[in-house]
Amino acid sequence: MRVMVLVKATEDSEKGYSPEPWTIQMMEAMGRFNDELRNAGILLMADGLKPSSHGKRVAFDGPGRTVIDGPFAGTRELVAGFWLWEVKDMDEAVAWVKRCPNPMPGQSEIEIRPLYEVADLR
Repeated sequence: MRVMVLVKATEDSEKGYSPEPWTIQMMEAMGRFNDELRNAGILLMADGLKPSSHGKRVAFDGPGRTVIDGPFAGTRELVAGFWLWEVKDMDEAVAWVKRCPNPMPGQSEIEIRPLYEVADLR
């Protein structure tokens, strides 16, 4: 099954990347973790996202479209980065996330969401 693994944003991540010692060490640890994922055949894609101040949302209301500029409120509901993984099941995805270095200097959350497969849509 494919899963999207979402690194939730924090107030720190919404400030943007800064090359501080902790950030550099975390990026090195994350690189090693990504190598493990790649070597296990799990990793399909991964990337970090710039803060929501660089983003836009498009709101839909019937035929109307409204463009909303970032930053967006509700930091804990925002996404700071993601992986796309191919795993056997949700248990395997959870096991891999538990091995992940903490992506933030303090408390953080990673969310795992399965992708719809063709069989789900029939």
